[in-house]
Amino acid sequence: MDYTVASIAPIVLLPFLAFVIGSFTAKKFPKFTGIMVCVAIFGSFLLSARIFSDFVFNKFSADYYIHKTFLWFDLGPAFKLNLGIYIDQMSAMLLVMVSGVGFLIHLFATYYMGEDKRYASYMIYMSLFTAGMLGVALSDNLLGFFMFWEVMGFCSYSLIGFYFEREAPGDASLKAFMTTRIGDVFFLFGLLIVWNVTTQVNGQGSFAFVDLYNVIAAGGFDGQMLLGIPLATFAGLCFFMGTIGKSAQFPLQVWLPDAMQGPTPTSALIHAATMVAAGVYLSLRVYPLLEIGHLLTFVTYIGAITAFGAATMALVQTDIKAVLAYSTISQLGFMVLGVGVGNYNAAFMHLITHAVFKACLFLSSGSVIHSLHDHHTHGHVQEMPRMGGLAKKMPYTCFAMVVCSLAISGVPFFSGFVSKDRILGDALIHGLENPMVYGLPMFLGFLAALLTAFYMFRMIFLTFYGEPRDKELYDHCHTETFSFNRNLPLLILTVFTLGFWYSGSLTGQGLVKFPGVENKEWFQTLIEKPDDKHLAKFETYTSQTWGKVDIKPEVTFPKSHYDPTHGLSEADAHHAHTIHVSGAIGSIFIAFLGIFLAYLMYIRKSLNPGWWVSTFSGWYQTLKNKYYFDHFYIDILIKKVLFKFQDFVAWVDMGIWDRIFIDGWAKVNDTFSYWTRKFDDIVIDTIAVDGTGASVRFFNLVLRTFQSGKIQFYFVVIFVVLASYLLTLKVV
Repeated sequence: MDYTVASIAPIVLLPFLAFVIGSFTAKKFPKFTGIMVCVAIFGSFLLSARIFSDFVFNKFSADYYIHKTFLWFDLGPAFKLNLGIYIDQMSAMLLVMVSGVGFLIHLFATYYMGEDKRYASYMIYMSLFTAGMLGVALSDNLLGFFMFWEVMGFCSYSLIGFYFEREAPGDASLKAFMTTRIGDVFFLFGLLIVWNVTTQVNGQGSFAFVDLYNVIAAGGFDGQMLLGIPLATFAGLCFFMGTIGKSAQFPLQVWLPDAMQGPTPTSALIHAATMVAAGVYLSLRVYPLLEIGHLLTFVTYIGAITAFGAATMALVQTDIKAVLAYSTISQLGFMVLGVGVGNYNAAFMHLITHAVFKACLFLSSGSVIHSLHDHHTHGHVQEMPRMGGLAKKMPYTCFAMVVCSLAISGVPFFSGFVSKDRILGDALIHGLENPMVYGLPMFLGFLAALLTAFYMFRMIFLTFYGEPRDKELYDHCHTETFSFNRNLPLLILTVFTLGFWYSGSLTGQGLVKFPGVENKEWFQTLIEKPDDKHLAKFETYTSQTWGKVDIKPEVTFPKSHYDPTHGLSEADAHHAHTIHVSGAIGSIFIAFLGIFLAYLMYIRKSLNPGWWVSTFSGWYQTLKNKYYFDHFYIDILIKKVLFKFQDFVAWVDMGIWDRIFIDGWAKVNDTFSYWTRKFDDIVIDTIAVDGTGASVRFFNLVLRTFQSGKIQFYFVVIFVVLASYLLTLKVV
């Protein structure tokens, strides 16, 4: 395949143009607009699949990448900015995941939102959302990444608050928008640092990933400090704060559960294929910066705390979408934990596997919600305690949801086991080697895995099994019949929850080769951690101009082969394999234990949930109140701190600045003006001006008196003068 403008740009432009065209056709042709959006996303998927086949089926090695740029604007020698594309194994996989899962979500949305009065508007916003994430996947530099990142932020605000007639969605959209902005501000600081460092090292500022890698490989961050902190640490922390905001990590996880106020396909898109995945993807792209900044331990703790904390909150949720929302936060925590413990490959694998089974889970929950109507309130029902026995009414949805719950719980043969087990395996290695530092994250990770299996099957048993708890609701639920835009997306996603798609074997242990790949672990072979050896290739790198004709690089990249030792010595590799096997056995036991406990509690009912609630009522209330994070942020931080600070600033503004520097200066001006007027009236006007006139008049009077022109007066004067002279002579 030739990687030219014509073959790459449409991946982003198709859904973007669908948004533009749909903006004009939405009102008059809503059905056409919905179909057009789906066709555009499918076109992006086909183009992404071609790239995926080139990269993943070993046409290129793990080291192969394509970087093409064009000059965006030129402000002279000191400031030139390029934009372009950067495609490697990771972005190729991300493209096909986003476009493929995104297409299935859009297809389901034609069923779920088809009767809504603003159906077409909803579809075009979804299309723009998908275009933003595809742009993130293709961006060759952090600035372009940030621009598409902000497109998703705008779309999430619009889609979460889609039902703006009600107060709750509006509040939720504003909360999501403002919370994620915290991370975005730090992201901007990171951009400034990267531009500054690349300018120092290369003589020309750049945001490109390849230039950042080049600077890191050349030691450009060595010895540089900012506010007493190593510059690499500061920059890495800024970018990771972007991940914390966008991927809802502790302590900025509060926006994601409220995002459930949007329509269910929105939840599937945000929580699976796009927005939250972008934060983890950012951490993977700047992983070398996190590593040289010595931030990986911090990243590990953030991931472990998030995974465990969100899992505990999911235990007490009764809204089916809320369970999945907290599950998303927890699974994102596992991805960040994978980044922290250095398992770059497993972190990205879990991003891909989670996108598939979580999209299916959300769409399945949407199928359930759409089928349940309360004939008293005339609204859809999302509360699981009112459900039960729906497996008979909704066999396709039940099948999809059970399979995906097995995947997320980490049951063998499913994708969640493959990816999550590898993260937990490395967490176990770190925990055993350095228990003082990594012992707690290791423990929280395994405990979160146990809770995941429990709360997911609590959801399954409450929704689909047992006797109907609301008989009227159950009786009014129509029996599910197969529908291409309702059930087909679920079943396709269900197929890709099997583990062998990602590992080349049924169990994830590399027992069967994957066709076309000369190794047992195609995913692990082609997604390699960018360590010093891999960064060295960027030291002599020159990007290509993005023209009409593809120019292949002269460097020949050999095919990649699976390294079972992962670069370790034979003894260390054997030790790591032994621990991973122990971790896998432990994670299998944990998964089945969680499912079994849920079975005992909600099917056999030999364990009474009410006893746990009453016995641990304080803990239960803490979980129901989400560890009081909202209370802390809203009632304490915002109302008592920020509002007080706002009042203080207002007092300074009104009481000091306005009263002293504004109003006070006015008084100074008035006083100065008063004395200036007095000076003008007395000194200038009265003395200088009027006095001058009076003196002139006085001397004029004197002169007129002596120079009157009368001869008699002159004789008198002569007489007086002579008399005076004679008198003077006499005296003498």
